[in-house]
Amino acid sequence: MSMRVLLLLLTFAQAGGLLAGEPDPLQSVMWEHHHRNLLNGEPYVFDERVQVQVPPFAEDARQVPVHIDARALGDQVVRIEAWADLNPIPRIFTFTPGERVESLVAIRIRVEQATPIRAAVLTRDGVWHVGGAKVDAAGGGCTAPSVVRAQPGWEDRLGQVHGARFARGEFSRLRMQVSHPMDNGLVGGIPEFFVNQAELRTVDGEVLATLELFPAVGENPSLSLEVEGQEETRLWLRDNNGNEFEAAL
Repeated sequence: MSMRVLLLLLTFAQAGGLLAGEPDPLQSVMWEHHHRNLLNGEPYVFDERVQVQVPPFAEDARQVPVHIDARALGDQVVRIEAWADLNPIPRIFTFTPGERVESLVAIRIRVEQATPIRAAVLTRDGVWHVGGAKVDAAGGGCTAPSVVRAQPGWEDRLGQVHGARFARGEFSRLRMQVSHPMDNGLVGGIPEFFVNQAELRTVDGEVLATLELFPAVGENPSLSLEVEGQEETRLWLRDNNGNEFEAAL
């Protein structure tokens, strides 16, 4: 096969979103479903540059650490979608980083059973770059009773943000935890009550990055981001009941 024909085939494959029948590296029965419903059936490639790090086994299925790093795609990143294939509520977050925020998110989630965790990164050319990893779990993290609601006085701590900033060369790593039960509606008698919007802002109100969160995120959600420079930032949050919270970092 000539080099010209090979290049044409590769170009066609990328434009169509499949690499000539490329199999799902995680062999999930839900991949095609989520491709249609979460990525709108748009062009995609499985890409090792999108790194998803999870523990091999979830010791606590209600608090599973997930680290997603798409910095290898540089300034081409438009948006990151993350989900757990086999969760009853699969979506985790939608992250839109600005020019001064790295394409990196660390968060803790619930898992109901062993499942692939995915991150799909939309680049400026309209192609989704998909990475993933499997986490094993005994299960039940999405339907377990709330630990937060069992703690006395949790209502008084609602929305409190505990955070710190750590210098990392030209960037700062922000680590934050928000006091909130993050009820997902799957426990009997308790409706959905969760933080669903977050923005990282400058002190002047400029939006540096936005996050849309979903009920797969764990109780008292923790979050890590990296932002350029050392200047003060503010984290703004809103839950689905309309409560707003803000904290300086």
